[in-house]
Amino acid sequence: MAGGDESMTVCAIEAAAGDGGPTWSTPPGHGAFTITANGAYAARLAGSGDALYVERWTLDGPEPYAVPLPLAQPEERGTPLLPLADGRVLVGRRADGRRRTFSLLYPTGPGTGELVLGAVEAPGSEDLVLLPPSPDGICAYALCVGPDTSTLWLVAGGAFGPEQVAEVKGRCSGGVWLDRTGRMLALDRSLDGGPVKAVAVDLERGGEVTPLLQITEDSHDRLLLADPDSGLLLIRSDAPSPGHDRLGWGVLGSLLPVRFPDCLRLDDAAVTPFAVQPGQALLPEGCGVALRIDAAAGSWVGMWRPSARRMHQLAVPAGWLAGAGLWTPEGVLRLPYATPGTPCGLAALEEPDDPPVPEPGPAGAGTAAGTGAGTGTGAFKVCRPVPLQQAPLTDRRPAR
Repeated sequence: MAGGDESMTVCAIEAAAGDGGPTWSTPPGHGAFTITANGAYAARLAGSGDALYVERWTLDGPEPYAVPLPLAQPEERGTPLLPLADGRVLVGRRADGRRRTFSLLYPTGPGTGELVLGAVEAPGSEDLVLLPPSPDGICAYALCVGPDTSTLWLVAGGAFGPEQVAEVKGRCSGGVWLDRTGRMLALDRSLDGGPVKAVAVDLERGGEVTPLLQITEDSHDRLLLADPDSGLLLIRSDAPSPGHDRLGWGVLGSLLPVRFPDCLRLDDAAVTPFAVQPGQALLPEGCGVALRIDAAAGSWVGMWRPSARRMHQLAVPAGWLAGAGLWTPEGVLRLPYATPGTPCGLAALEEPDDPPVPEPGPAGAGTAAGTGAGTGTGAFKVCRPVPLQQAPLTDRRPAR
């Protein structure tokens, strides 16, 4: 989710290819690279073999640089990390089959300081996941998924260690911030084994849940990215082709249909958005979107704007930490990479100079609900008249 005024990045939690292609999900642990919402810091597990340690990157200076944060005992492969805006790194370690402990690491002179926050019990270690960095840069949240209920925990930023902040009925996944304050969180929820629908959770109202996205009654509709400046939403849904996921885009608060561009469909490759250009207030069609493309030959980057009918596919630097990157407001995509010669690098990619081609048909053209037919861009009307604007993204009076 976006945060700050200079840059933006979002780490996708889950993704799937369209039309029966390969699937991909962000692997936790060694190799995973998470960037703060304001783009200032990042963290990953570094090292080799079993000698793994936390490494913090500083990204907002003239040149990126890495600070190792080793402790006496190495970190386990798969340990989730989350950098904070003050430069500390949250670590969630597996304690036993039902507990995960949380600590904050920070550089202190020649060594590493550690502040132990506490522990959270979960049915299984894989049932508790860290959510993407909060846009306020201070708080960190984890999602614990049970058989019938999902629980949100504030694991950093509270007054007395980890504390439960909300319970959401159903099995939830994903996690996308919808505003710049860390109040509104979107989750992908399934109720009683039904289809997955994105919902908005208001953390200032005790986890009040409201519908966010429903394209058809039976479709699986997931929110992958959201940009609060422009309102652009990146969506994955099987509404156009039941059983086959497609990438689409919409605008928060708009009555226009979700559109599913054909240029985002690739044969034998998974396409996953991971960053949106910030600072494009009220201009969702002009936002640059960075997409990770995974195929048998490897991973590379796609660059696309909703106003264009074409996705540019670009080579990435050697050692790219795949799935990570951030945009500048000026439209430059910065990709982190690490090689033996350059252990901490940041490459800049600019979109090729190719003027966008308007989508065919009038703005908002689509099909009747549930027909599955449409224009070449796959416009698809929602089955309800007001799906996207139901999220309470404006200030509201406190509950009495």
